[in-house]
Amino acid sequence: MTVHDVTVHDRTEDDTRTGDTRPRNTAPPTEPPPRPRPSRSLPRALLSLVRPGQLPKNLLVVPLALLDAQTAPQGLAARTAWAVLLFTLASSLVYVLNDLSDRHRDRLHPDKRHRPIASGQVSVSAALALGTGLALLLTAAALYGPVTDWWPIAVYLALNLAYSRGLKHVPLLDVFIVAIGFALRVVQGHLAGGTAVRGWMLVSVFSLCLVFVLGKRRHEMTAGGVSHRPSLRGYSVPFLDHLIALCAGVTVITFLLNLEESVGAPHTDLAILGSAPFALFAMARYLQLLHVDGDGGEPTRILLRDRAMVVNFLLWALLLGGTLLAARY
Repeated sequence: MTVHDVTVHDRTEDDTRTGDTRPRNTAPPTEPPPRPRPSRSLPRALLSLVRPGQLPKNLLVVPLALLDAQTAPQGLAARTAWAVLLFTLASSLVYVLNDLSDRHRDRLHPDKRHRPIASGQVSVSAALALGTGLALLLTAAALYGPVTDWWPIAVYLALNLAYSRGLKHVPLLDVFIVAIGFALRVVQGHLAGGTAVRGWMLVSVFSLCLVFVLGKRRHEMTAGGVSHRPSLRGYSVPFLDHLIALCAGVTVITFLLNLEESVGAPHTDLAILGSAPFALFAMARYLQLLHVDGDGGEPTRILLRDRAMVVNFLLWALLLGGTLLAARY
């Protein structure tokens, strides 16, 4: 008789004496399976498909044109708001098309498998109907709205169509196309406001968006591997870290150069010297969240919800706002 048999025999005798004859489970306890996410109603699932949490990107980029408007021409606010609406419709259409194209790969990702189409909450036919409606609304808003020069939106849609059809699988080209989309938002905002685009500002926005897109790719690699996105096979974490550091430096330098052009004397030095700590802190904070906390999957959420970021941007806005007012008046 083994030690195990003796132990079982003793437990059986003890159970008989106490009147407990229920069978015992000697297998080790196991963790309960994770609960599936509750299914959403169709209207909520369709709303989630256009990713409303990503729409503030249009509000953060397009109004930059207002900073370069020395005077406020009639209809400036209306045209700028219409440009925001146009890019909101265009980006929503792109999200629907991308999720349709990526639905099979999204099912392999630990987070993206919960997206409406990949999870089955929105059927392919419903998504196509939503995309058709968005395309019709966008066409009507572009043809009959106050913004007549909307070629950046046409280029944006063409690039994203090519992106969905295969360019998203090409390493480096995939992140550059996404960043170009944000630069096109800036151009559209300036066209709507009737102002000239400053080269340094455009380069700064482009390189900043590259930082965020590369950070998102890094997060995807560390969280879900490379199986769900073929272009990730052309990257490695050290390579992405080098690219992020390069683009972060370009962003800060070109932003300060843009201030030198846009802020008039004698307040140029104040704007540059005052902005440098805020710009460097913002970039350092993002890199800290990306590398230390592993939180780089949703850059928009970081910019809007991280307390350190929000406080830094508010203080920075007060400094720049006061400097620009002093320079103009």
